Amino acid sequence: MRVGLDAVLDDPKRLAAWRSTRLGLLVHPASVTRSLVHALDALAEVDVRPRILFGPEHGLGGGAQDMASVDDVLDARTGARVISLYGRGPERLSPRPEELDGLGLLVIDLQDVGARYYTFVWTALLALRACAMAGVRVVVLDRPNPIDGVTREGRVHEELRLRSFVGLEPLPIRHAMTLGEILALRARVEGLSDALEVVPVEGWDRERYADAWDRPLVMPSPNMPTLDTAVVYPGGCLVEATNLSEGRGTTRPFELCGAPWLDGRALAAALHRTGLSGMRARPTSFEPTFQKHARQLCGGVQIHVTDRRAFRPVATYLALLTLARAQAPERFALRTEPYEYVEPAEAEALDLLCGTTRTREALMAGASVREVVATVCEEPLPK
Repeated sequence: MRVGLDAVLDDPKRLAAWRSTRLGLLVHPASVTRSLVHALDALAEVDVRPRILFGPEHGLGGGAQDMASVDDVLDARTGARVISLYGRGPERLSPRPEELDGLGLLVIDLQDVGARYYTFVWTALLALRACAMAGVRVVVLDRPNPIDGVTREGRVHEELRLRSFVGLEPLPIRHAMTLGEILALRARVEGLSDALEVVPVEGWDRERYADAWDRPLVMPSPNMPTLDTAVVYPGGCLVEATNLSEGRGTTRPFELCGAPWLDGRALAAALHRTGLSGMRARPTSFEPTFQKHARQLCGGVQIHVTDRRAFRPVATYLALLTLARAQAPERFALRTEPYEYVEPAEAEALDLLCGTTRTREALMAGASVREVVATVCEEPLPK
C-alpha cells in the first residue's frame, strides 16, 4: 500500500515543481512515511521546505488535549511560522487571508479515523475553502481509513443548525471514507474542484483494518492511541456529551466508560441483554488522572470488540448511555460546558454529535434502548 506522501516522494517532477513554489503544509504527528519519518523531515530531505506550517486540533506536535486552544509558534526545527487552526475562538478554525498571501500551494496530510466527529477533516475543508478564495491550490496526500472503507453506521444530520466542528457537513457518523474522498466530494458540491488535487492511496483493500496494513498506524491525537480506540470511537465519542467519563485520563480512552455512581456489573449484564453482538462489556473500575471524575474511582465497563464486522459502535454506546441513565436517572446528566465552540444554549453537545435532537429527547425521557438507538441508526436492534 502506498499513501499520498509515498507517491509524492517518488515523483521527481512534482518535487521539482514544489521546490520552486511558495508552499504551506498542514500536518500533524501521523503525517509520516512508511519508515515513520515525518512529512516535514521527509520533504526537507528532498529539499522541499515549506514557508509556513499549519496545525489542526491538538497542534502540529499533537500534544494538546481535546478542545484545548493552541497558540501560534515558531517551529524549532525550521524556524517556520506555525499557524494554529484550533485557536481561541471559532474564527481561528480557518486560515486568514494574510496567512495565505503569497502562497502558491497548500499541502494537507492528515490521518482521519473514520468518524464524522473527528475534527481533522473539517479543518482540511475549511482550509480548502479559504485557499479557493485566496487563489491558492490545495494538494491532499490521502491516507486510508483505519476502520475500513466499507462499513457505515448512523444517519446524516437532520438539521442545518446542528452542523458544527464535529460535523460541518452531512455524513453518516461512521462514514467509511478517507479524508481525501470527503474533500473531493465537498469540492464537487461546492464548485471547488479546480482548487483541489487529491493524491490517492494505492493498493488499499477497503475491507481491511489498519492492523492489516504494511505500515504502523501512528496515533493522530492524544486520546487515539491504538486501532482498538478507533474501532470504538464512532460510538465512544458520544459519551463526551454526558457526565460519564469516556476514559480520558486512562490508558484505554473510549473503551472505558463509567462514573463514581455506576454499577459496572449491572451495566454489563444489561448491555448483553440487548442482543448487540461483536463485543463483550467487561465490568471494571478505573480512576481517571484528569478531566471528568479525575482522581475518583469510577464503576463502569470496558468494551472489548470480539468481532469487528458484527460490532456496531454507535448502537452499542447509545445503548450504554440509555442503560446508564436508567440505572441512576438522578445522577446521570448531559454536558453543561461549551462543546467545540458551541454553547449549550445554542445546541446541546449530544445534538451536535448525533445530528438530531431526537436522541437527546428520547434518552432523557426514559425511552427504551431500542427507541433511542432508532433515532440515529437505520438498522434496528435484534429482537
